[in-house]
Amino acid sequence: MTAMFDTMNERATNDKDRFTATELAALRSDLLQGGMMDSYEAAQLLQVFLMGRGYGVSPKAALDAAGRVEMAGCALPVLQQELESLAMVM
Repeated sequence: MTAMFDTMNERATNDKDRFTATELAALRSDLLQGGMMDSYEAAQLLQVFLMGRGYGVSPKAALDAAGRVEMAGCALPVLQQELESLAMVM
């Protein structure tokens, strides 16, 4: 039981490290520089970011995530959480 718990914790830790702080900061900067970028454009940027790193992403899910990131003021923890939930291994 303990071994299974350790493996689950290790997997969770590795999942959190999918994107570096530098990558997240650059994406956040791109999102903020867009100024009045609408949610569709922000969703496309999230999709391009993920696809460039070998992940697939649902356009609808990206649009939903873009809205949540926008509502959070593009806070890095929210951006990271949304990207990690969007990323689908291809």
